[in-house]
This record gives sequence, C-alpha cells and structure tokens, in this order.
Amino acid sequence: MIEILWVSVLLGIVSGVLAGLFGIGGGLVIVPVLAMLFKAHGFASELIMLMSVATSLAIIILTAISSISAHHHLGTVVWHRVFTLSPGIMIGAGLGAIIAKQISADLLRLILVCFLIYVGIQMLLQVKPKPSSIRFPKILDFFVAIIIGIVSSIVGIGGGTLTVPYLVRGQMLMRNAVAVSSACGLPIAVASTVSYTLLGWQAANLPEYSLGYVYLPVFVGTGLSSILTAPIGAKLAYKLPALKLKRYFALLLFVMAAKLIWY
Repeated sequence: MIEILWVSVLLGIVSGVLAGLFGIGGGLVIVPVLAMLFKAHGFASELIMLMSVATSLAIIILTAISSISAHHHLGTVVWHRVFTLSPGIMIGAGLGAIIAKQISADLLRLILVCFLIYVGIQMLLQVKPKPSSIRFPKILDFFVAIIIGIVSSIVGIGGGTLTVPYLVRGQMLMRNAVAVSSACGLPIAVASTVSYTLLGWQAANLPEYSLGYVYLPVFVGTGLSSILTAPIGAKLAYKLPALKLKRYFALLLFVMAAKLIWY
C-alpha cells in the first residue's frame, strides 16, 4: 500500500507537469502507468484496465476543477458552448463506461494502445487543427459530444485531444477551444466516475480501498499532487522549447503503447 501511494504521488507530479506543459490531460500518462502498477501488485487481470481507466477519470475531476478556475479567471471560457456540449458528453461518458465494462480486458487495452499511437503521431508531426470554411450547425454539438464522451470514458481521458480539434474546426479561437475543452473535462470525468463506481459496486476480486472500479489510494495521491504541479508545467511552457519537447513526449507515448502490448 505504501509503495502504491508513493508511486501515485510521483505519477501525479509528472502528469501534472506534463499536463501544464503540453495542455493535455494527464490521463494519457496515468492510465498506462496504472495498468502496469496494478499488474505488478497482483490485481485481478480482468480488473486492471477498468480500474486504471476509472481511477484516471476520477483524478481528472480534481484537475479539471483547477483548470476551469484558471481559464475562468483569464476570461477564455465560452460558457454557453460548455453548456451546449455537456449533456451529450455526459450521456456519451455513461455509455462509454458501459461499453468498457462489456468488452474484454484485452480489447480495452488494444483500444488504449491505438489511441496512444494516434495522439503520439499527432504530436510527432505537430498536426494542428485548422478552422473549417463552414460553420457547424448547433445540433452537431450534441452528436459529436456523445462520441467525445464515449471515447474519453473508454480510454480514461478528459477529452481535450478530441474536443479542441472539433471546436477549432468550428471556427473557435484556439485559446477559447482549450478553455472550453478543459471545462468539458469535468462533466466527462464526473459522469464516467459515477458510472464506473456503480458498475463496479459489487464486482468480484476488487482490492481493498476500492470504490467500485476507482482505486482510492491512487485517486488521492495522484490527484492532489497533480493539482500542485500543473501550474509549474504551465510556467515551464513559456520557458522551454515546447515544440521539441512534444516530439519527446510523442516517443514516450509510443513506448507506453509498446509496453501495454507486451505487458
């Protein structure tokens, strides 16, 4: 238990810095590391991926609140767009948890591997979304939000890698898209966490200190430490060569993907 708690704190420190530095949620780092940590400590094989994803999403509740506060003070959150996207996102997040529960652990792991490779390629090639010449109809928000919620809930992220490109292509400025995406991470995380908690409430072989599929020691250790270090990463983003570091981070994602394939 003590070892898991210390690793959780260290993971929170690293993921918080990376989130602040690159403007992405920590789930991309947290889920693969937790999968390897839980396996090393003998968690039931059928629970490892579900608990890694669920715990990551619970942690995002804390980091999203911190991020929303920062963006709100900067006046960059377009709140009416957040409220438009949130219902679909929450429906999708609930559906995503149900889907993740029904599929095999190996398939869930494969989906995460594919997503890590996808994001890694995007970062390696410095792919940036470009505004569309056509303004998207408002009704599209609901259906796209459902998809964002489903994918985010299955792979354990706050949805930034999906929400930001959609908003920018819909002619929103990048700084506003990032702020709206950060705000949308909260309904994704809350709906997903509640769903995974209820779905795992009476699951067999859960380790001690679990709340459904959420492992509380990691939630506390990683969540609190990532909140403290995210602002440090944000400050470093203005001092370090972020574009070059993104390529190194992309390589890290590829390594994590490879580890998950043969873990």
